Amino acid sequence: MAEIKFTDNEKAVIVAKVRQYFENELDQEIGQFDAEFLLDFFSEQIGAFFYNRGLYDAQAILSSKLDDIADSILELERATDLQR
Repeated sequence: MAEIKFTDNEKAVIVAKVRQYFENELDQEIGQFDAEFLLDFFSEQIGAFFYNRGLYDAQAILSSKLDDIADSILELERATDLQR
């Protein structure tokens, strides 16, 4: 898996949310640097878990859609004297 990278805009939004969470939920103020450091830590240490979960979810959806397509194709099948 490639390293998880965010654009500058994405990183700014995420860092703002981290800072807001610390202030609102933990009644602590953290600086920009600390919030960025925390984001980097989560990205490096925990990001793969979220990434993999997204892959598993996408795979399940794709598998379900492929099953639907296979069923639809079978519905189009015409009767013949041959048995499958």
